[in-house]
Amino acid sequence: MNITGLRHGAKLLDLVGFPRSEVLGPEASDQEIKSLIDRCGSVFIKPIFKGGVGKKGKSGLLGRASDLAAAMKEKERLYFAEHFHNNTMAKAEGVTFEGAVPAEFEIYFSLTDSTEFRAPTITITHHGGMDIEELPPTMIARIPFDPLTGLKGFVISNALKSINAPAELISPLVQHLPKLWDLFHQYGMTTLELNPIRMKSDGKGRLTPVACDFKCSFDGDDPNVDRLGLPDDLDTSSYSNFEQEVNSLRTYQGQSDVFVINETGTITAMTFGGGANALVTELLGDAATISSDFGGNPPYAKMHDISRIVYKYWLNQSNVLFIIGGKANNTDIFETFRAMADALRDHFNAYGAQPLYVVVGRGGPNLIRGMSYMKDTLDALGLPYQMFGFDSAMSEVVNYAQAADDWMKNGGREIVAKRMGIQA
Repeated sequence: MNITGLRHGAKLLDLVGFPRSEVLGPEASDQEIKSLIDRCGSVFIKPIFKGGVGKKGKSGLLGRASDLAAAMKEKERLYFAEHFHNNTMAKAEGVTFEGAVPAEFEIYFSLTDSTEFRAPTITITHHGGMDIEELPPTMIARIPFDPLTGLKGFVISNALKSINAPAELISPLVQHLPKLWDLFHQYGMTTLELNPIRMKSDGKGRLTPVACDFKCSFDGDDPNVDRLGLPDDLDTSSYSNFEQEVNSLRTYQGQSDVFVINETGTITAMTFGGGANALVTELLGDAATISSDFGGNPPYAKMHDISRIVYKYWLNQSNVLFIIGGKANNTDIFETFRAMADALRDHFNAYGAQPLYVVVGRGGPNLIRGMSYMKDTLDALGLPYQMFGFDSAMSEVVNYAQAADDWMKNGGREIVAKRMGIQA
């Protein structure tokens, strides 16, 4: 789950007392907007998108107004704006009005779990207000720190000194940025980004960091997220019905991560493990219907429900049902395979048999027992299959699934249907 913007981000920053710009939601009255303009000189009008939607400014989806009439005109333009980003079309559901913050310096700051350092890591620069990718490495500090001690002021100070940040920035940032560790650590976040943080002057030389934008990502399986009281539908605007059904099954035991890749794909890959998911998704390309990760030792009932949903949405158009994963450490292969096999039998009973080639590649506890159960079910259904154990290279198993898909497209589907005594 992702959040962008200050509509919900302001509430989160207030939890730890981090200064942020004034913000009004789409329900704000004309008088409230005018009063905000009077206090701040001007306001920024930003469309509200559910989930994490970036690059809005570069697409012209950012308005600024210094009077009420101009603000209302920008509200009309952006209230239901559409934005195409990362191959996904998102539609706005209102706007926010955010007070302008005059400042000489803008700061970029992010806090994330780094797979490179195997530790929480800050990224900071005093050249904020722009894409971090556009800056040379010498202008950016990336510093890992010990999660047991948390984000301390000296980490911020050392990071800023390493990129020769102006001295007047260091003290106020050292005072305020460590507050963000409490927000990140206590509420199940995986990424937190503020860009820009504008350094507001009080006219006497003292600076205060003011967050003017907010982005974060959550671990949806972490129960600490629920403590924030965020709306249940916060991140579901662009999800398909399939993704929403699977996500409704999320529990702390067992993954249920899915994403639709190609609605006309012909290989449905039920993948176990993040590494397997990355490899399989890349190699299958447009042939794949979905990208998925169902690892984490899901119990029988959850795996049966997940399989039932996947089969309902994707099996009818698929040539290949691809069950693939690495060698598990603690996932009970028998339980997951039994659930998937039972769901497949139930699907055929409910919707009728169909020609399908099943390819299985897996390793882990109770593997032989699980494969035996799967084999007996597939034999009873009359489906062709091929199974690979933990000693088979995953890339070669993917190649086999692709070859099976090609065979099914070039006459194999009719052969399987004839063998099953059904129409192709």
